[in-house]
Amino acid sequence: MDNLPKCGANYVPLTPLTFLTRASNSYANRTSIIYSNIRFNWRETHERCCRLASSLRSLNIVKNDVVSVLAPNVPAMLEMHFAVPMAGAVLNAINTRLDARNVALILKHSEAKIFFIDYEYIDKAKKAIEILMSDFQMPMPLVVVIDDLDSPTGIRFGELEYEQLVFQGNPEYVLENIDDEWDPITLSYTSGTTSEPKGVVYSHRGAFLSTLSLILGWEMGTEPVYLWSLPMFHCNGWTFTWGIAARGGTNVCIRNTTAQEIYSNIALHKVTHMCAAPIVLNIILEAKPHEQRQITTPVQVLVGGAPPPAPLLEKIERVGFHVVHAYGLTEATGPALVCEWQAKWNKLPWEEQARLKARQGLGILTLADVDVKNFKNMESVPRDGKTTGEICLRGSSIMKGYLKNEKANSQVFKNGWFFTGDMGVIHPDGYLEIKDRCKDVIISGGENISSVEVESAIMKHPYVVEASVVAMPHPRWGESPCAFVISRKDSNLKESDIIAHCRKNLPGFMVPKKVEFVEELPKTGTGKVQKNHLRAVAKTFVVSDQTSKREKPRAYNQNHEQILVLSRL
Repeated sequence: MDNLPKCGANYVPLTPLTFLTRASNSYANRTSIIYSNIRFNWRETHERCCRLASSLRSLNIVKNDVVSVLAPNVPAMLEMHFAVPMAGAVLNAINTRLDARNVALILKHSEAKIFFIDYEYIDKAKKAIEILMSDFQMPMPLVVVIDDLDSPTGIRFGELEYEQLVFQGNPEYVLENIDDEWDPITLSYTSGTTSEPKGVVYSHRGAFLSTLSLILGWEMGTEPVYLWSLPMFHCNGWTFTWGIAARGGTNVCIRNTTAQEIYSNIALHKVTHMCAAPIVLNIILEAKPHEQRQITTPVQVLVGGAPPPAPLLEKIERVGFHVVHAYGLTEATGPALVCEWQAKWNKLPWEEQARLKARQGLGILTLADVDVKNFKNMESVPRDGKTTGEICLRGSSIMKGYLKNEKANSQVFKNGWFFTGDMGVIHPDGYLEIKDRCKDVIISGGENISSVEVESAIMKHPYVVEASVVAMPHPRWGESPCAFVISRKDSNLKESDIIAHCRKNLPGFMVPKKVEFVEELPKTGTGKVQKNHLRAVAKTFVVSDQTSKREKPRAYNQNHEQILVLSRL
């Protein structure tokens, strides 16, 4: 048997690009994209992607070149998930909520050759390019503007425009052969706000298998109607940018996330699936009477962020949504664990059901193994639901690695495992549950906020001596940053001064919602701040939802009958 040959007939490198080809051949006339008054079918979407890939090649884009895009959930963003790798390049979808300097850092680190910019973000992009060229001494990438497809504005920045490239491209373009399924397909940044951004590289193989895992785990049938409430820049939309094509479904794209947009699209297009952070559930529940529409068909929702509290789960399920909890992170190509629901739990009280749903669950199919290990001796912790250790993963859905960051790679890849940096326990039934985050990540409205980065920004204030930032409860965002600050004795700093300073140095969603001035910070004998003590104090603070001025997530959309909650995405 060892002598049987591997050939082109029995071995084809795995890539999600084959989903588009199959959709075009098998579901040619099915609606692929809906955006306001715009409609495409899968044959047209395949042709548009071929045209764009052809134009990218004519612009001298070659294998492994990085193509960056700053755009909301519009058709162009979806098409680029196919067209860019079809040209042999690597797609880098940038978080639209980052400020200009963070965008510039990503452009610098990724060495992007082309920068696609939605007209809505041109001002931010211009500032980012200025910083890229002046502060980082990097050449300006080729710029392509994405105008609104339904209501063109005519706004331009440079000579190239997205629809122009689509029109000029060759509809018969044959995609570049994927010789190795280990080749990179996308580049996503876990954080763009440090001097060393972590660029997570996905392979064609990992993206393909992760997509299949979600389709199977979510029991997604044919012809789903998917509402794009989750930003496509979040882990490439948790691979649903490719997954909807695999099922011959319809992508309902929306530029902004409002209650009216969510309800109207669900009612108009009979949406069956969507993804979102818990904040979107609040948007749905807080909708005004004139914004609401009756949901006549079940909507399945995959939710990312901190576990929704029991009262929220009860309310959203009564509206017609079923919540399933999961755990994921950028490095795992999205979801890694899913809290598979057991029928016998349906008889339990709401509070007990919510407690069970808050657990992160079991490993997805593309993970070879999941464990919680004692980081001192690398042994598995007992399955008692009490003994904590670090959550470790193994499998084909794990990233290739961090771009240009061997130090970080050596820290997370050890002894054949990927170390997540999250602390958790394993219950007797095998379900995992997170207990703490090693890296002090704050999850606010679906966004990951590094406390270290916020602390660094606060420390730039001339009258700040020391600062420590932890998560505090927030009625709307789940968690929000809370800063404990020691100021110079000769200063008269106020909370408003620190917040104003942060607004100048951080994206809006990272600005602390509470600043507490203290005389000293609790520390260990070695001088490390005891953040667990600060968290306990922060939990006693109350932040009014009305006082929160945080900008609303721009690319969220959601409604669903089944909600998968991803704890770290």
